[in-house]
Amino acid sequence: MNNYHNKEIGKIGEEEACKYLENSNYEILNRNFLSYNGEIDIVAKNESDYIFVEVKTRMSKKFGNPVESVNKYKQKHIVNATKYYVYKNSLENKNIRFDIIEVYINKKNKFINHIKNVFI
Repeated sequence: MNNYHNKEIGKIGEEEACKYLENSNYEILNRNFLSYNGEIDIVAKNESDYIFVEVKTRMSKKFGNPVESVNKYKQKHIVNATKYYVYKNSLENKNIRFDIIEVYINKKNKFINHIKNVFI
């Protein structure tokens, strides 16, 4: 049951991240892009960049900040999935960056922390 709960929280976080990005003048190009190498939660675009976003949602900081869970192993999978996305969509000469959006939710409110250009 806990795994189901975590997936539901993750989906809520991704919805909130998309709303935030759209309200910040990003165009959402893809959600949950899956490749053999990994998954990209959100692919978005602004005026100059294609942004590959990892969304981490938490209800508390009991286990640390969400960004801390995006370790080297997870980064490697995101980068590899991004390489495939770039190839598949002919984006080889475009500016890309990797962002993490932390979404904190509780019974009273929601808070979003957008961390830009987090890893290469």
